[in-house]
Amino acid sequence: MSNGRADRTRVPALPEAGHVTCTTRRYWDPRFNAIAVKVFPGEHFVTANPDEMLVTILGSCVTACIRDPVAGVGGMNHFMLPEPVRGGRDPESGSMRYGNVAMERLINDVLFQGGLRQRLEIKVFGGGNVMTGATSNIGHGNADFVEAYLIAENLPIVARHLRGSLARRVHYFPFTGRVMLLELQRTEQQAMVRNEGLYKSKIQREPISGSVELFEGVT
Repeated sequence: MSNGRADRTRVPALPEAGHVTCTTRRYWDPRFNAIAVKVFPGEHFVTANPDEMLVTILGSCVTACIRDPVAGVGGMNHFMLPEPVRGGRDPESGSMRYGNVAMERLINDVLFQGGLRQRLEIKVFGGGNVMTGATSNIGHGNADFVEAYLIAENLPIVARHLRGSLARRVHYFPFTGRVMLLELQRTEQQAMVRNEGLYKSKIQREPISGSVELFEGVT
């Protein structure tokens, strides 16, 4: 499962970016005629606005893009496990709990805004082995986690682009479910790897805030 090649289903390529000046998390992107919302490590964002596009850059981290196409609501998260998962997949381990909470918060917010669990459309991306040293395999571990989590929750994945050794930029349109993806070359990865290293250090120091349980939806 964790080989050096990216596991993928067909996803349209992202056009090369023009110059976009951005000083906040939300900005207008004229290339897509859409409001772009950046989703940073440790965050998730859910919207029912048909004009919004969610954007993130992934190295070792993974993102789940989840929507209910009937309710017209969807969102994206961006997370990594704070350490590689060793010796099985104990759901009570700190690392696994962190991933569980990241997924459950996104799913619950989609359900809270009118989504139904049985209608969820799920696409997952990221998990590249872009770091070096002791954490060099953490990306593939993150990819393993998100696949195992969704299997355990009986939530099918309709598209994926996981593992490999390159970073990715993902643009997700929750209203339509469209995803556009660009694999970044190694020369473009340095800042992203540095930011992910800082994020990993932060989540290793801080406890998981609160607990979350999945619920079926709202009427």
